[in-house]
Amino acid sequence: MYHKAYGIIETLAPLHIGASAGEETGNLNLIFRDQFTQTGIIPGSSIRGRFRADMRQKDGGWKDANRWYGHTSDADEEQKAEDKLKAEAEQELSKDRTTEALVKFEYASLVWFPVFCPGQPVVWISCPRLLKRYKLITGISVDQDPKPYSAGKGLQGRALDNSSGKVLFFNLGFMTLEHEVDLTPWIPTGADLDKDKLVVVGDNDIALLHDMGLYRQSRVALGSEENPNEKKVKGGAFFNVEALPEGSVLIFPVALKEKSWKPFGTEPTQDLYFGGLESIGFGHCRVTLQGDFQ
Repeated sequence: MYHKAYGIIETLAPLHIGASAGEETGNLNLIFRDQFTQTGIIPGSSIRGRFRADMRQKDGGWKDANRWYGHTSDADEEQKAEDKLKAEAEQELSKDRTTEALVKFEYASLVWFPVFCPGQPVVWISCPRLLKRYKLITGISVDQDPKPYSAGKGLQGRALDNSSGKVLFFNLGFMTLEHEVDLTPWIPTGADLDKDKLVVVGDNDIALLHDMGLYRQSRVALGSEENPNEKKVKGGAFFNVEALPEGSVLIFPVALKEKSWKPFGTEPTQDLYFGGLESIGFGHCRVTLQGDFQ
């Protein structure tokens, strides 16, 4: 029997989780994507690793991390040093086998994704498939799921002649919004979103709009073996990085064997860094935990 919980992730900076940042010529460091919608995800292993690392930084946290998130198959050098200092737990921690975690994480999928829209200037988009997963995880009760090409009632757009619909302009062309609905129930707890800036597009359109809205940065490695301080491209190393933009909102389910899991102490929300490239400003997120573990 598992207790159900979930986490809401709101990106406060571009978030890159995917291919490692290499220096191969022309390398495009892609993010991980959902196989059906082709939208960005955060694997459960990345979420678990962040929570484990954060807990181990606390006093005695190494023991709590192993209890909640399971032992690794082979202890690293830091773990071995801790084992020596913690004689009373040496026998338990020296087992060369994995153990079952008390907390189980699934991958995080997008709920709302910001894209540039002339005249708005930003709207947050989603699609029925992503919202269906959100509904399944949170258990929200709504009379009817939003249909494709629905928008909040206050969204600004060019009105259609002899129709109640609106036309929204994206960089890729025009989109006709056929329905006006109240999307307030679909705003996750803790997310700073305007209900009048939300748009539900079709499952077939989300991938193209998602790629249009990704954060991309071209990077080069400067310096040379002769003069490391020289501002010259090192060996022709040029590579690109893509990331989920600031303002993206994701959700991940959590299964608990015990309800006493409190990774943030008494607070439901904490800022965490996910993924790579934290040193250049990527990965800053706000995480809000909800569910049956209080």
